[in-house]
Amino acid sequence: MKKTLVVLGHPDDESYCGALAQHYVDTAKAAGKDIRFVKLGSEPFDPVLRHGYHQRQDQEPILVEFREGIEWAEHLVFFYPIWWGAMPALLKGAIDRVFLPGFAVKYRHKSQLWDKLLAGRSAHLFTTMDTPPWYFRWVYRMPGHNQMKRTILEFS
Repeated sequence: MKKTLVVLGHPDDESYCGALAQHYVDTAKAAGKDIRFVKLGSEPFDPVLRHGYHQRQDQEPILVEFREGIEWAEHLVFFYPIWWGAMPALLKGAIDRVFLPGFAVKYRHKSQLWDKLLAGRSAHLFTTMDTPPWYFRWVYRMPGHNQMKRTILEFS
């Protein structure tokens, strides 16, 4: 049984994404699964990485919960809408603030390569959008999925 972190990346817990995420959590718990649930919109935090990677920023409690959940989990499940082709700023800001060098990746000295510090975990993305799926895939080329899958999750 995999330890699973469910992340709601929609700012409104009462949204359709919120209902889907809550149903997932309730069903998994009823089946005896080991689940943690982080609702990023439930507490305020600064989504801006103020100093880039040059200076550490203290993390608000919801970001500490997100980070600890990632460390604990073997499987990550994200629920969020696709807005303007990508994830909401809330989710992107949380990722910017938590997926930092030394936690998510480690850059090698004098090298173009890096170590994936979150390797070994799996993930699922559940997204909602008002664009027909075929149009999102073939015309837009799935920018939101590619960003999350390739440049965030596979990178780390």
